[in-house]
Amino acid sequence: MEGLFILVNIAALLAIIGLLIYMQKKHVSFSKRVFTGMGLGIVLGTLLQMLYGVGSDVLVGTLDWYSIVGSGYVRLLMVIVVPLVMVSIIRAIINLEKTKELGKMAGWVIGILISTTLIAALVGIGSAFLFDLNAEQIEAGQAENDRAASIEARYAEMEGQTTPQRILNFIPSNIFLDMTGDRPTSVISVVIFSIIVGIAFLGIRRKEPEQAEMFLKIVNSFYAIVMRIVTLILRLTPFGVLALMANMVASTNFAGIMELGKFVLASYVALIAMFIIHLVIVGVFGLNPMNYLKKVIPVLGFAFTSRSSAGTIPLNIQTQKEALGVDDGTANLSASFGATMGQNGCAGIYPAMLAVMIAPTVGINPLSFEFIIQLVLITAISSFGVAGVGGGATFAAIIVLSSMGLPVGLAGLLISVEALIDMGRTALNVNGSIVSGTLTSKILGKLNLEKFNDKAAATERVA
Repeated sequence: MEGLFILVNIAALLAIIGLLIYMQKKHVSFSKRVFTGMGLGIVLGTLLQMLYGVGSDVLVGTLDWYSIVGSGYVRLLMVIVVPLVMVSIIRAIINLEKTKELGKMAGWVIGILISTTLIAALVGIGSAFLFDLNAEQIEAGQAENDRAASIEARYAEMEGQTTPQRILNFIPSNIFLDMTGDRPTSVISVVIFSIIVGIAFLGIRRKEPEQAEMFLKIVNSFYAIVMRIVTLILRLTPFGVLALMANMVASTNFAGIMELGKFVLASYVALIAMFIIHLVIVGVFGLNPMNYLKKVIPVLGFAFTSRSSAGTIPLNIQTQKEALGVDDGTANLSASFGATMGQNGCAGIYPAMLAVMIAPTVGINPLSFEFIIQLVLITAISSFGVAGVGGGATFAAIIVLSSMGLPVGLAGLLISVEALIDMGRTALNVNGSIVSGTLTSKILGKLNLEKFNDKAAATERVA
């Protein structure tokens, strides 16, 4: 009987996929299809949980099949990340007139990412104070204790590694290993290697133009193929979002959310406040924030459901270039850097809120000016090298809490609502990287304002 129920549930997913395919044939816009998939995924996930209950054999078996569509889509995105980043950055540098342009571009992207992370830390601190969050208010159960043990084990692996040593991890020692995504900083290492290749080309172009011309043709050919692959994969976004959202909703522990509702609310108040700050910053630089918002919503929707900044890189880059008018080089650098450093949600808001919550448990006054200044600076500096996949926030929290002399094990207290909060954090991370790319392109005079202001140049042209 269980097998029959699972087949019915699979048929329900396939029926909705059929509806999304029909919408595509009727030329319904990409963004509408993405949000239709998200909405129907919420409905489907809710019905599954109501009918079978969390942890039931039918639900577990159903979600296992659903993951072929959801997790399979994320895997396809992840597999194209490295070739996309590598060939796009090499091609972008090849088109630069001078290498100093690259330095300015990278400097502004990183500077904006770190600056907004510093602001995000202040927002997180403010939200924690506003809602009077305190780790002592949370009753630790078996899941929380297991999570604490896991975090402490991870801390033991990281202990003794200084910030300069973590930054040193950015520099590739085996580019083929980094192409596999084996390390948290693999994307940045690929970026650095690609920059070196691009700079080498600029030197060869002056001394051996014939060899440079041959390499240029090869790069352009690879670029055309990679971009076609990206387009094909991105067309699957509505289906991937549908399955990811159904899985998330069906497996969510709503009882745990109700118990920790105050912490969930405080987290989302901070995330929304920082998102509004992003829009204000966009407006300060003379760009229409509502126009910006309309164009990035499909990207943020996928980031929200997938909980993967790295997996969102292809859609991030395409949206910056095709919808916002960001130049090629800046779009690639900001999306790549933003997936592993300066993450406003995971490396800014979350560690700062945790530190304020945990400080009273060890007799530290979180209201002291010295504590706040130290926390903000450590949070900003520690935001280098945060993994752009699920779990990156834990990595950031360990670094910040250990640097502040706070117990890292208490970071596991929110395990029951971790997934729900992480969805919002990831969307904010991705928005921060898009903001950094858009502003950098504007500052350097490379932003295509006509495309940015063109309402037709939206994400549907991407896929």
